[in-house]
Amino acid sequence: MRPDDAPSVPGFPTTRLRRLRYHPGVRRLVRETTFSTANLILPLFVRPGQGVRQEIASMPGHFQLSPDELAEEIGQIAGLGLGGVLLFGIPAAKDPFGSDAMSNLGIIPEAVRVVKATAPDVLVITDVCFCEYTDHGHCGALGSTGGRVDVDNDRTLEMLGYQALAHAQAGADVVAPSGMMDGMVRAIRRRLDAAGFSHVPILSYAAKYASSFYGPFREAAESAPRFGDRRSYQMDPAAPPGQALREVELDLAEGADLVMVKPALAYLDIIRQVRDRFPGVPVAAYNVSGEFSMVKAAARLGWLDEKAAAMESLTAIRRAGASIILTYWAKDVARWLMDA
Repeated sequence: MRPDDAPSVPGFPTTRLRRLRYHPGVRRLVRETTFSTANLILPLFVRPGQGVRQEIASMPGHFQLSPDELAEEIGQIAGLGLGGVLLFGIPAAKDPFGSDAMSNLGIIPEAVRVVKATAPDVLVITDVCFCEYTDHGHCGALGSTGGRVDVDNDRTLEMLGYQALAHAQAGADVVAPSGMMDGMVRAIRRRLDAAGFSHVPILSYAAKYASSFYGPFREAAESAPRFGDRRSYQMDPAAPPGQALREVELDLAEGADLVMVKPALAYLDIIRQVRDRFPGVPVAAYNVSGEFSMVKAAARLGWLDEKAAAMESLTAIRRAGASIILTYWAKDVARWLMDA
């Protein structure tokens, strides 16, 4: 029997969910997941020099910028309504302790001052870590732990406090420790409070995984480790979700004001569980370089529509529970929404 010869069954199906999808106006009416440019943070990479605008090969459309080029970039994006920028620094010289990271004359304090002089109302978040600044590429001072070379957690805590303080003194609005050191939030909170910066919030990379999706970022920040990897301090992707929840809980107890899950797309379940376990706590998610670059590469080959894929990805991150999204698409999304 052909489908058009099949007898109709009166009243079946009575429930037709396609009714909610047939008309575009109805689709818009019943949507719950929305976001605006105010939810988006744009990461930027700053290096010393003048007139430097060096494209990052694995991240099309993104650049290492000298401070003067940073000023031009900030001037262009100031009117886009973004939630802010996140600054990463590449120093002129590296050493075993990442000294530039703790200096008031370092690249990030200089970058913060440039942003504030160019557009005072732009929210400035600074990454607080040492992997870009050390000559070995690890996220703190090295020591011997259990017979092997590893990051000395407790020695690094004091360094993180000085780094965060240098950023705050330069005018950073939010500091964001990303090294996954035990006790990092408490060390930073104490240093900031003692110096009169109790008003500066801490956005902690509370659940940061040892992910394969960081590859393009390591080119952008020149931060690849010279030996080994970061699995002894970043989280194991196969760890139970409860471990991420413990990390978040500890950071909140130490004084974190906002928490982050990184990466985003491969860890949507973690974003949702953090949101549900800690209602009222602002949850950020980092749509990382690998998630960005693989879409860019596929779009260049004509395999998918970049705008559609980006918007779908960001919607999924928002639906999972992130109230803040750090993404390399921030400028593009602002323009797409303006044109909509």
